[in-house]
Amino acid sequence: MECGPILPDSLVLEIFLRLPHDAVLRAGLTCRQWLAVSRDEFLWRELFYSYYRIPRSVPRHPAAVSWHREFKRLFDCIPCVEVQTLREHSDQVLHLAFSHRGHRFSSCSKDCTVKLWDTERPDGNISLVHSSSMRQFNWGYTQFSQFNADDSLLLVSGVYLGPHHSSSGEIAVISLENYTLLSRVRNKPYDVFGCWLNETHLISGNLHWIGNMTSCSVLWLNKAFQDIESENVNVVKRLFKIQNINASTIRTVMVAHCRRHDNPDLVLDYEAQSQAQRQKGQQRQHQPLLFDLGTSGSEEEDEEEEGEGEGQRQARCQGPSTARLSQSTISPLEQVIQSCKNISLRDLEIETQVAQMMGRAHTKAPDSGLIEPSEPVEGEDKTYLLFTTGSLTYSPHQIGIKLIKPDQMTTSGPVLGEERSSDEFFDSLDHVIDIHGHIIGMGLSPDHRYLYVNSRAWPAGCVISDPMFPPPIAEEIDLHVIDLKSLREERRSLRAHRAFTPNDECFFIFLDVSRDFVASGAEDKHGYIWDRHYNICLARLAHDDVVNSVAFSPADQELLLSASDDSTIKVWRSPRMVRLAQAPARPPRPRGLLSSWLSRNKNSTSANSVNGKP
Repeated sequence: MECGPILPDSLVLEIFLRLPHDAVLRAGLTCRQWLAVSRDEFLWRELFYSYYRIPRSVPRHPAAVSWHREFKRLFDCIPCVEVQTLREHSDQVLHLAFSHRGHRFSSCSKDCTVKLWDTERPDGNISLVHSSSMRQFNWGYTQFSQFNADDSLLLVSGVYLGPHHSSSGEIAVISLENYTLLSRVRNKPYDVFGCWLNETHLISGNLHWIGNMTSCSVLWLNKAFQDIESENVNVVKRLFKIQNINASTIRTVMVAHCRRHDNPDLVLDYEAQSQAQRQKGQQRQHQPLLFDLGTSGSEEEDEEEEGEGEGQRQARCQGPSTARLSQSTISPLEQVIQSCKNISLRDLEIETQVAQMMGRAHTKAPDSGLIEPSEPVEGEDKTYLLFTTGSLTYSPHQIGIKLIKPDQMTTSGPVLGEERSSDEFFDSLDHVIDIHGHIIGMGLSPDHRYLYVNSRAWPAGCVISDPMFPPPIAEEIDLHVIDLKSLREERRSLRAHRAFTPNDECFFIFLDVSRDFVASGAEDKHGYIWDRHYNICLARLAHDDVVNSVAFSPADQELLLSASDDSTIKVWRSPRMVRLAQAPARPPRPRGLLSSWLSRNKNSTSANSVNGKP
C-alpha cells in the first residue's frame, strides 16, 4: 500500500510540541517515523517542564537516563492508587512504621493497641498478624512505634494515665519472635516518643521542674531487656541533661547515623543555593540558654514524687497537645496558663534571667571539634541525637542537635555522669537550627543525610514578649529540608498541605521519606507526595478525616501507607504496579529449535549414563 507524502521530522516535532503527552504517545503508534519523533529527547524535555511546571533552572535528576523515562517515572511510579483499606482499628490511627526489610509494618491508635501487619502475602494484599492491647498497663493510647535495626524488637510509645492527668508516657519493648513484652520504660513527657540508638538500646526522656517556666530534660539510654549477661552491668545510663527555659521542653527525639556522603541522593546546588549562603550570615542564631533545675536528690527520687501538685508541675510547660488526648484529660496548655496566671510577667522575666546566669555557670562547655557545620570532616561517621526544643516560648521552634560519642552508645560505665565535675551538671547543645515556626513533624531520608521538618510558620518579623503567648501560626504547613552534613537548611520549603488548629491544639503530623519521594499527612483530610529532587507536589491522597501519618515501604517506594482519624489505614500503590498486578500471566515462551535439540540431547546423554551405556 502506497503511503502519502511524508512530513518532515521537524514539522512533526513542531506539531507534537503542541500536543499533551498522552496524545503524543498515541500518535507515536501511527508509523515508524512518528514513533521515532515521539521519543525525541528535546520533545520530552519540553513536555516535562511544561506539564510539571518545574522551573527550567532545575536540572534533570542525575540518575535519570532520558527525559522520556523521567517523565514516565513521575507519572507512573507514584503510589497514588488506593488498592486496600484496613479497618481493624476502632479509633483514630496515629502512627505507622515499616520494618527495615519492608516485610511488616506496625500501627498505633487511640484504641490503645499496636498492630502488626504482613505485606508479603502471595495475593499482594496486606493482612493483620498480631494485635496487642496496652490498656492493662494503664495506657491511654499508643502513639508511636519503631522497629530496631534487625527487625527483632518493636519499640512502642504511649501515653500513661498517671495521677492528676500527668504528661507522662511509657515505652514498651515487644519481642517480634513470640510477641512477649520484654521491658517497660517511663517516658516524660509523652511526646518525647523515644527511639532506638542501636539494635539493643533505646533512648527515653524525663522532665524535672524547678521554676514556673524552668525545667531540665534528661535523656536516658536504656537496654531493651535484661539478660543473664547484663545482671552485673548497667541497664540504664544517663546520656544528657539539658536545661529548658521559657516553658520549653525537649520532644520528638530521633537518631541519625550520618556516614560518608560521597554520593548524595539529592542535588541541592541549584536555584536557591547562593541565596541560602547569603542569608546564612544574616539570620540570627538562637542558642539555647541552660540552667540547673535541681541538684538535690536523684532523678529517680524526683520521679517517684508523684503526689499532690504533680499535674501542675509535669504539664506546666508541656505546651500544645502534640497527640490528641481524650476528652476527660485537661490539655497541658490549660495547666500551664493555670499555674502562671497568678504570677506577674516581671517575675517570669526575672526567673528567665536567673536561669540564663545559672546556666552559663553550670553548663558543660561544648567541644568545638565535635560539630563544625562550615567545614564538615569528609569520611567521618557521626551519630546525632535530634530533637525539637525552644528558647523563646513553649512552642517547639528549634531543632537541637547533640553528637553521641562511641563510648556513650552503651550502658557500661558511669551511670549518672560521675565523669562530670560537680559544677558542670548540664550539657550544652552542639548545634541549634531555628525554624521560626511551630514544628509539628520530622523525618529522616533513608541515608540519614537529610532531615525533613513539618512546621507552621510564625509571621515574619514577629517579636515574642511573653513566652506563654507564642505568635499565631500559619494554616499552611511548610516542609523544610536540612542537610545534616552542613547542618543548614538547603532549599525553599515545600508548601501544599494545610492545618487549621490553633497554637494550643496543634496536631503532630508524621512524615516519611523514600529514595525519591517525601510524603506527609495534613489536617485537610489528605496525604501529600512530593518529588525530593524537583520540589513539586505529585499526588493528593484522600481520607475522610485528618491524615496523621504516612509510611513508604523501604523495600519498594511504590508502596505507601496512610493513617487517619477516620480509623482506617489506606494502602496506595503506583499505577505501574497496579497495571502489572492486573495483567494476565504470560504464557511460557516456545523454545527455539536449537535449545530444544540441545535439551533433548542432554537428557538422552544423562539416561545413557544411568544405564551404563557409553
